[in-house]
Amino acid sequence: MSEVQETPKPEKLRQGYTTGACATAATKAALTALLTGEMQTEVEIYLPVGRNVKFEIVACEISATRAVATVIKDGGDDPDATHGAAIIATVSWSIAEGIMLDGGVGVGRVTKAGLPVQVGEAAINPVPRQMITETALTVLAEFGVRKGISIVISVPDGEEIAKKTLNGRLGIIGGISILGTRGIVVPFSTSAYKASIVQAIKVARASGCDHVIITTGGRSEKYAMKRFPELPEEAFIEMGDFVGFTLKQCKRLGVKRISMVGMMGKFSKVAQGVMMVHSKSAPINFSFLAKIATEAGAPVQLVEEIHHANTASQVGDMMVAARIPAFFTKMSEYCCLTALNEVGGGVVVDTALYTLKGELLGEVSLTHEKVD
Repeated sequence: MSEVQETPKPEKLRQGYTTGACATAATKAALTALLTGEMQTEVEIYLPVGRNVKFEIVACEISATRAVATVIKDGGDDPDATHGAAIIATVSWSIAEGIMLDGGVGVGRVTKAGLPVQVGEAAINPVPRQMITETALTVLAEFGVRKGISIVISVPDGEEIAKKTLNGRLGIIGGISILGTRGIVVPFSTSAYKASIVQAIKVARASGCDHVIITTGGRSEKYAMKRFPELPEEAFIEMGDFVGFTLKQCKRLGVKRISMVGMMGKFSKVAQGVMMVHSKSAPINFSFLAKIATEAGAPVQLVEEIHHANTASQVGDMMVAARIPAFFTKMSEYCCLTALNEVGGGVVVDTALYTLKGELLGEVSLTHEKVD
């Protein structure tokens, strides 16, 4: 009898912790050290997700008037730009009553409206602010202390790390944001990226933009900026693979005109109604592309060749070589139609289709109610 091999179970991805959770842990350690005069090596905090978690304190310094504690950000198995960053809390006595919270080196400063933090303040989001403040109040109460304290959160490498994020586009200057609504980082979660899209749209709207440009990546955004040089930087939003989500958020937040700019590969999926365009979300439908080619007047032999193509870009090259620009107009029109259908109409939708080298292939603008 042959042995039946069991399929190994995939390893469970390890969760990490947000910058907000790390800042809270560092604050508790620094404040406890200031109150007790004792070095802290570990603290436990309560996370919004509903559980207590222990954090290692990798460095702790104490003087008569202040204490400093450091936590190393652990992003788990999530590809996080802040993974490994030192999150530092400096707690000192204050003449003023209550708790004063601010950002130090490497924590960004908000310069544009539309974010959950007021212009001029440190980019420490509402939930982390609440976590830090409530944790500090709890520690003070435990020791029966009613003095005012100042808390400064710093990230020494924050300004460099911020270059890998959307902070500059959002108007957060000088460092990273202290983020997190749950305290944990779910590995490979799409929630963080979606949240950044919503924030980008809010910033665009707060900046007076009722026309936004949504692109699938940096290259298509570069082409879009050349296409719409009159628009401010805030109007350009990288949606990644989240086409449907971005379209719906644009309409929900009052955008009047949405311009989609992209290339053959992902927009060939949008044209057929696929609104999550990751390479694994759906294969390229060459029968659909052949249908568009037929509608554009392509000869039968060329249409048959499309069925055997390897990539959507190859199909585009075939149409360019055959001098059938109507193909790209048709595809752009289909993209607009499916986008309007996705949001239920009520907005103007443009589609601009480019080659990898930045050559405009086709462009269409449509506006009407939901398509049946």
